[in-house]
Amino acid sequence: MSELRGALDEYLALRRAVGYKLVGAGYALRGFVAEMEALGLEKVTTKATLTWATKPKAQPWWWTQRLQMARDFARFLHALDSTHEVPPPGLLCARASRGIRHVFSEGDVARLMDAAEALRPELRGVTYATLIGLLATTGMRVGEAIGLDRADVDLDAGALVIRHAKFDKAREIPLHETTLQALRAYAARRDALVPTPGGPAFFVSARGARLGYESVHETFVGLLPAAGLEARPRRRPRIHDLRHGFAVSAVATWHRDGADVEERLPYLATFLGHVDPSRTYWYLSATPELMAQAARRLEASLGELP
Repeated sequence: MSELRGALDEYLALRRAVGYKLVGAGYALRGFVAEMEALGLEKVTTKATLTWATKPKAQPWWWTQRLQMARDFARFLHALDSTHEVPPPGLLCARASRGIRHVFSEGDVARLMDAAEALRPELRGVTYATLIGLLATTGMRVGEAIGLDRADVDLDAGALVIRHAKFDKAREIPLHETTLQALRAYAARRDALVPTPGGPAFFVSARGARLGYESVHETFVGLLPAAGLEARPRRRPRIHDLRHGFAVSAVATWHRDGADVEERLPYLATFLGHVDPSRTYWYLSATPELMAQAARRLEASLGELP
């Protein structure tokens, strides 16, 4: 094990001991250390850190977040050895825009899954196709899905357990029969292709290891052109928009059925793992589909106005 890898393990253990989960950051920083090792660097430099942060094809706000992750780690390293460089603050500065998100249709999801199934080797294809389907039908966070262990997915009872969700909250998610069938088929194919996995992960890479957070995002971006979803007038669809689409679809169905949406929203918030229901309201704001549903429902309740 290199010195940087050992230091990263110490850093993550220290931060997690005081309450930080660092799931996505942990995956990202392991990629950062691998990049430093590939460059033959034993000490972190500002130039190499900036190159790593801006390397993936992503929005500027994601580059900013990556740089901050690496900067926090570099500060830890610098405290142990002052020859490690700490990138200056403000080197990159961009925030994520909470604009209108893409709402995936059933057709969009089907095309994404078809594109994923074409990935090679075969295990990679079936893994990403099943992962996308699960995200679309449950509204799970990406980190929650790739963090699932086999013991967390009860294929007999038809439910899965998210044990360490955001804010360290656990919750159980019931599965629709079609989703359950898809997970059973995936598990059977996965076990046939990788009879001796390298760990307990439910979703595995072509090497049989747990999927990496950044790899999932990069693979998803690569699937968009094949699914006909890359060119969009506002912003490129993100994998997290599958979660947004699940929430919108649930509320749109309630509107069509004439249900009391206000009464049901707390249930949706709990299902999505939101501690504060206001987070769920944001997911549903400024969505044309829901605005149209609400307008039609209001018109029906008011009747013909003079």
